[in-house]
Amino acid sequence: MFENLSDRLERSFKLLKGQGRITEINVAETLKDVRRALLDADVNFKIAKQFTEEVKEEALGQKILNAVKPSEMMVKIVHDHLTKLMGGENVAMNLKGNPTVILIAGLQGSGKTTFSGKLVSHLKTKQGKLPLLVACDVYRPAAIEQLKVIGDQVDVPVYTEEGNMNPVKIAKAAVKEAKRKGYNTVVIDTAGRLAIDQEMMKEIEAVKDAVTPHEILFVVDSMTGQDAVNTAKEFNNRLDYDGVVLTKLDGDTRGGAALSIRSVVDKPIKFIGTGEKMDALDAFHPNRMADRILGMGDIVSLVEKAQDQYDQEEARKLQKKIAKNQFDFTDFISQIQQIKKMGNIKDLASMIPGMGKAMKNLDVDDDAFQGIEAIINSMTPTERANPTILNGSRRKRIAEGSGTTVPEVNRLVKQFDETRKMMKVMTSSKGKRVQMPNMR
Repeated sequence: MFENLSDRLERSFKLLKGQGRITEINVAETLKDVRRALLDADVNFKIAKQFTEEVKEEALGQKILNAVKPSEMMVKIVHDHLTKLMGGENVAMNLKGNPTVILIAGLQGSGKTTFSGKLVSHLKTKQGKLPLLVACDVYRPAAIEQLKVIGDQVDVPVYTEEGNMNPVKIAKAAVKEAKRKGYNTVVIDTAGRLAIDQEMMKEIEAVKDAVTPHEILFVVDSMTGQDAVNTAKEFNNRLDYDGVVLTKLDGDTRGGAALSIRSVVDKPIKFIGTGEKMDALDAFHPNRMADRILGMGDIVSLVEKAQDQYDQEEARKLQKKIAKNQFDFTDFISQIQQIKKMGNIKDLASMIPGMGKAMKNLDVDDDAFQGIEAIINSMTPTERANPTILNGSRRKRIAEGSGTTVPEVNRLVKQFDETRKMMKVMTSSKGKRVQMPNMR
């Protein structure tokens, strides 16, 4: 996410390294490079120009403390202005109403249907809502079937009307059905349309007028760059939507849409899609995104992801086992499963300050723990519970069963033993704090 932009900005700030103070000359040189970096990321030219002018004005007006290097001050100023450019703060959805009606709009292929599934999953698991999905894309072949499959995945019902080709009537009937059956949130998935297709634009306006949604979200494929921003403007003129959703931010995107769209349409980015899985949806926080763009990581989002998988009762049990030095391979693999649920390993690591750059050229896939899991799964329940009984013959059998080698099994057992000792020490010395195992 924003890898190229991050690298370019880092190189720009290096122009100030070694400088004793900020001057008009070295600031101009640095910001000229920053502007090029923004334009290469497909940021709107006027926005890039205005951005660098505002940064320059503030930088030249700053009194640099002796303890702060000019390059560090410039990073701070650029961070603050990036945050401002992307909206300043997180803007939540309007979930008032009974039921709350949310209308999803966007271009063909922007990822509306997948986002609709992610959204109802988010509303159900994190907001405690009882959602209903509505299939109003009556034109794309298999669109309704796709929504049904997604509905099954997230265990949310899908309202459809076989043979009805009128999205306005379907949407109105779905809201009535939600009221009748007690669903408190209705998410309406509509057909993809082009801003130049007047008939289709009139149709979605009619759907809006018919159900008076509390929230209209415009879904944008972030890989389309500046075109996405122009399209967002056209749709906003017709729908006056409440927020933007950027999908496919995990792809090879240059990031220009995220940086430009707020300034162009004056509507907040509310969500970003970061993968194919139904839980790969994050609320958009401008300050956290600025952190990531500037290579500072995103610890807050990482902690939130961890908390989503955090089970207090299981944590208490684990805490007692660690204190008694009873942490075993069954607990170990359980912790691995919790980490895997949090998302892509490389993406998680990039949220740790400094790790994004360190892992840039490393190919870390979702099977990073496969070898460890294979070894542990090849152990008997008794062996997992009592690692001390793992003699030579048992290790040889485990290696053969897991498709690994005896040295690999030995290495895992040794690391596990060291981790267990460290966890016991940490628990007893830090007031019973549970430490995650070191899975090198």
